[in-house]
This record gives sequence, structure tokens and C-alpha cells, in this order.
Amino acid sequence: MSSDPSVTVHRLRPDASEDCEAFARIREEALPFILMTGEALAHDLLHSPPEAHYEPLLARVDGEAVGSAQVGLVHDSPQPGQAYLNIYVRPSHEGRGAGTALVRAAEKRLREVGARDVYSWVLDTPANRAFAERRGYRPGRSAHFLRLDLTEGSLPPLQSAPPGVEVIPGTDFVSDPRPLFALDAETMADEPSDIDYELTDYESWLRGTWNHPLTSKELTSVVLVEGRPAAFTMVRTNSGTRYGTMMTGTARAYRGRGLAKLAKNDSLHRARAAGFTEALTGNDDGNGPMLAINKWFGYEICGTEVHHVRAFG
Repeated sequence: MSSDPSVTVHRLRPDASEDCEAFARIREEALPFILMTGEALAHDLLHSPPEAHYEPLLARVDGEAVGSAQVGLVHDSPQPGQAYLNIYVRPSHEGRGAGTALVRAAEKRLREVGARDVYSWVLDTPANRAFAERRGYRPGRSAHFLRLDLTEGSLPPLQSAPPGVEVIPGTDFVSDPRPLFALDAETMADEPSDIDYELTDYESWLRGTWNHPLTSKELTSVVLVEGRPAAFTMVRTNSGTRYGTMMTGTARAYRGRGLAKLAKNDSLHRARAAGFTEALTGNDDGNGPMLAINKWFGYEICGTEVHHVRAFG
């Protein structure tokens, strides 16, 4: 896939465990704010819907794995042709052609599957932004990565649920997670984003979210109001001591009552009790309510990305 003989780019296969692990290590080094493992990547490859055209790419320089790209169509958007291309190269190997080769291979593939607009998250550094803009990508909205040290004992006290409200773990939904799917779909539709999402495929959600190898049903917290799911925080963990919230939200009818904060507080306290030492999350810069909640918990911004877009002519 590359014209430079010292740089090679190839597609990952779910059965290529060494390549999947290499991809995960690159992401961990270049973007240590999002949990990823080789097992999780293989799962995503196996269970991604065909219409998503999901295709992770791995770049090697002189045989060494140094760059990664996540490539595909946003299949759950009502707008056809929306695509994504997110590239990360090991910091010690930037400037050696891996990023350029990945862009070239990824854009070729996206054109083949009908992409119209390609969105890319770019780390907010002068070098990364210049790399994207030289290739025709225009900057837009920003998003922040946030981190909380769970070893410092600085969590706000565990809150008691008000009358008629109950907080339960995600494991209570193992036999029937559909209510959580409905809650996730409603909150995702209202997330600030350049792309509209419509989460409608329950079976795909089961495979890609609920039964994902990193999803922790035990540490996921759900708030019930008079027995109905009203707010939640969905959690992922790795095999070590890192914990991440992938979505926290409240159904529209229950907003403004502090229920998302109640869910996240419950989950964070249980995570710390279970031995997790680091909590990670991310928020769009325009998501003021969630940024305020995370600031209340003590999260601090540890990185920023800028969403770029390129329209294919």
C-alpha cells in the first residue's frame, strides 16, 4: 500500500494477534487517554457491521510497527458518506513517512467505499495540526481528555439517592439490556458532534458496546426513577488499574436533577474500592454540563484534540 519501500501499510485481521497487540501499543503510546487492547481491537474487527467498512491499518518503518489508523464509514449516521480517519504514530517515529503512508492508503480505501466527508481527530499540537491542514483537512470543534487520580482520596462523598430514586449496577441488566440501549441511543443523539448519530441497531449495540471485552457491567451504574432507567454511566476497564467512562447521560425527561452526577459518583466510588487508580474520560468542548460535572469530581484536562474535516471532490 505504500510507495516508499521502507514504509509498509497493511490491513489488520482479527486473527493476527501480534499485529493487533502492536496496534494497541502504538495507540497507548501516542494516545494514553483511551483504553485499548489487542483483544478489544480484534473484537471490533470481528463484530463491526459490514456497512461500516471498518478497517484498521498498521504502518511499519523498516519492519517496525510505528503507526496506526482507524478507518471507516459512520454507518449509524443518517447522512450518507460520513467517514472517519484517525491516525496516531509513535512520537519517537514521527517524520519518517508512516503518517503520510497511512493517509494515502486510508483515503484510497474511503474513496472506494463512497466516503464524501472525512473527519479526523488531530492532537492539538502545532506539528499535528499542520500535518492535517497540509493534506486539506480543515479544523473545527475541539474535545478534551480528562484524568482523575483515584488514589488521592479527593472524590466527593458518596451521595444518597433521593426518595423514589435508586442506583444499581449494570449487572442487573444482564438478562435484558434493552432499556440501557434505549437510554444510550437517546443520550448519544444529543451529544455535541459534527456528525448526527441514530443508534437503532440493537444487535449491533450488543456486540459492539454491551458485550465488548472492555465493558465493565459491574462498574457501570444506572439510576432508576420510580423503577425506570433515567441516567447512567457506561464504563470500560483494562486488565490493570485504569478505568474509563465511555458515556454518561440522562434521558431528556429527567435532566436537570443531578442524576448523571449521581450515577458517576456511585461508579467512581465502586471503582476506587475495587482497586482502580486512574479514571479517564473525554468531553466535547461544547458539552458544558458534563465538563462541569467532571470538574466537580476533580478531573483535570490532560490532552486536547481538534476535529478536522476534508470533503472529497
